[in-house]
Amino acid sequence: MRGWTEVDDAELMRLHQAGDPDAFGEIFRRHRDRMWALALRTTRDPEMAADAVQDAFLNAFRRASSFRGEAKVTTWLHRITVNACLDRLRRVRPTADIDDHEPVEPRDGHRAVDVRLDVRAALAQLPEGQRLALVLVDMHGLSVAEAAAVLDVAEGTVKSRCSRGREAMARILGAAGHDPDRGGS
Repeated sequence: MRGWTEVDDAELMRLHQAGDPDAFGEIFRRHRDRMWALALRTTRDPEMAADAVQDAFLNAFRRASSFRGEAKVTTWLHRITVNACLDRLRRVRPTADIDDHEPVEPRDGHRAVDVRLDVRAALAQLPEGQRLALVLVDMHGLSVAEAAAVLDVAEGTVKSRCSRGREAMARILGAAGHDPDRGGS
């Protein structure tokens, strides 16, 4: 196994497409945690998220020849992961709206935990399009253009979904006693 630190994602994809048996493994190692976080926020179910990530990476491996380099590898993986999540959600809806499987650091007080749970609950109330746009842009740091590519919609659609989603989140969190201007109640 070679050292991959100097090889960027696009080159890893080219190597995989050319038959390198280890290149896709490195892509997986680099991006599995981020795709897991995306899947968990999208499905709100750890078991479903794990299955969706597995599906996504299998699909990415099998469809690597369709990657043309027009987008970043991470954008391409985000899209495949979101699609895998949506496929699973269409088949079986999760039984819980809020997952509590992310570890809470000891320095987080009860207030921080309450806020985190309230944010998750508020996200769960949003329409799917708004929730996905907010998760990709605000939580995963994708640009509007990258989120548009992942969701296969126009950039303006992502902007409007984010705007409407943020307004709805502010209303929901305000009703829960959180002052968005102060970061809590």
